[in-house]
Amino acid sequence: MSAERFADLVSAAGPVSRETFDRLDGFGAAFLRWNARINLASAASLPQLWERHIIDSAQLFPLAAHAKHWVDIGSGGGFPGAVIAILLAERPGSHADLVESNRKKAAFLASALGAATAPAKVHAVRIEESSLLIPSADVVTARALAPLPLLLELAAPWLTQGAMGLFHKGREFAAEIEESRSRWQFDLLTHPSRTSRDGVILAISGLERR
Repeated sequence: MSAERFADLVSAAGPVSRETFDRLDGFGAAFLRWNARINLASAASLPQLWERHIIDSAQLFPLAAHAKHWVDIGSGGGFPGAVIAILLAERPGSHADLVESNRKKAAFLASALGAATAPAKVHAVRIEESSLLIPSADVVTARALAPLPLLLELAAPWLTQGAMGLFHKGREFAAEIEESRSRWQFDLLTHPSRTSRDGVILAISGLERR
């Protein structure tokens, strides 16, 4: 199974070392231990932790191949932010900031990412306050956080300054895009999800308020 998971990770994220795979495997083990205490994810998704969460997160990585500073908002249990942070260990000079206001989840992220020696910092603050601590970014990510119009509002401090947003969305993504267009102007690329038949990754840049 480890060889199969490694192949899936390489397929989703691009060239990845066995060392990085082992770090992600360790993060997954820590996730399962902590989840028994603080409910990081639904129990139904745990048997497919790699497919549903780790590989799903890793697919963002090649969509911003040269980005060095990633910000993940509403990080929760670490998807996609923690996975990206661990992958960044192979990209010298790179860094991830994870924003999670729930202090128990933030404590998990700090512990697990520290153990993985990932180039990351966890901010246990509200998203609305985080841009004061993180004034710039190359990429902003979020998964299962909010409908796109609200998500753009939350990410606007970075996206309006030149960052790109990479956002997981489900089957209702077209309606969310249409609603967002009434409030915002932006450039959009839509990438099919590798892990969900109905899912997409929205790549948003050039955000401006109407």
